[in-house]
Amino acid sequence: MSDSKRPESTPFYAQNAPVNRRTALAHLSALATAAGWPPQAGTVPVQASPGTLPASQKRVRKIATEEAFMIPEVATAIRELARRGGSNLDLKLLTTVYDAPAVVASREPSQAPPPVSNRDASARLLLPKLLDLDAGRLADMDAHGVTMHLLSLGLPGVQMFEADQAKALARLANDRLAEAIRRHPKRFAGLACFAPQNPSEAAKEMERSIRTLELNGFLVNSHTGNGYLDQERFWPILEAAEALGAPLYIHPRAPSDGMAAPFQDYRLEGAIWGYGIEAGTHALRLMLSGVLDRFPRLKIILGHMGEALPFWLWRLDFMAAPGARAGRGNQLKPSEYLQRNFAITTSGVEDPLALRFCIDKLGIDSLMWAIDYPFQPTAPAVSFIDSAPLSDQEREKVAYGNAERIFHITG
Repeated sequence: MSDSKRPESTPFYAQNAPVNRRTALAHLSALATAAGWPPQAGTVPVQASPGTLPASQKRVRKIATEEAFMIPEVATAIRELARRGGSNLDLKLLTTVYDAPAVVASREPSQAPPPVSNRDASARLLLPKLLDLDAGRLADMDAHGVTMHLLSLGLPGVQMFEADQAKALARLANDRLAEAIRRHPKRFAGLACFAPQNPSEAAKEMERSIRTLELNGFLVNSHTGNGYLDQERFWPILEAAEALGAPLYIHPRAPSDGMAAPFQDYRLEGAIWGYGIEAGTHALRLMLSGVLDRFPRLKIILGHMGEALPFWLWRLDFMAAPGARAGRGNQLKPSEYLQRNFAITTSGVEDPLALRFCIDKLGIDSLMWAIDYPFQPTAPAVSFIDSAPLSDQEREKVAYGNAERIFHITG
């Protein structure tokens, strides 16, 4: 919507006007007060029954939308890949998860599992959780009131393998995912993987995954062979996703070789910074290339509160208006693409101020809750969505309603 057509009631976040942190916090505080959270000074909080939350923080149905799994065959192939070594920045995490001595949990205090803040030690505990599509995962969900995991094959999927191996492993992973959903149809839904190394074959697997396996969309771990989806050779993938009416989740991975050098040190390549920079760059390539004008009904999902793009929209629109610079093919402003073609999840960003900003900037229908299990712990993610200062309608949409609509979840 252009500035001239914005209604006067448009929240201040959605207006292209400078906003300082004090104003933003005041706005959030007002929303929290309206929602009755936290209780005002001098009032006596209503005492909830044991095991329940106050009315303003009632737990609702929860569909977590970026939840990873793995199958043994892909895990073995990743371990072999890690042992061969190389310069790819993803190998740092992959070696830790798939080819490092596991940290064994113990009931002895001196042998307790590492704190979540110890990322290297925690990573060595991840593989059993990734492989578990039954009792252990369901127990974690039940313990925290999570209704459903929308499952996707963990990073890097099949995208670092030779094309024929990738194709076979993608098919196997999708079959196993469909089997897990059949075992637990009320608890799991799924996003198919595919092998972008061969885009025409990828499109066939995408069609099988939706029409035969009845999965709910797709997930791609960003670049493949240092190539991005705006490049014409990958267009069959975008065409298939649009034709099937199934969303494509672009999950981050470490920066591609051409942008890797500054990320080599301090473990900047991962979730702390490199993942968001890499996936946000991928999304901007799709916008500025004009490929989203070729596929206007394509729905793309970005995790981690939109990989920071919502917070850059004013500057992006100013610098990337249609026709602003030679070499760009976009017909719309970045904000218009983000509102038309994208939805975002909260995975790994449990900040109520960031959540409110994104709701006001993009609209409540564009946000979905996620945990990022098992890379992020479940309990804080659940507490975040239960306690965030949202109206009941907003909470229901973010917690499950938007996921049901966007991913066609009926369970």
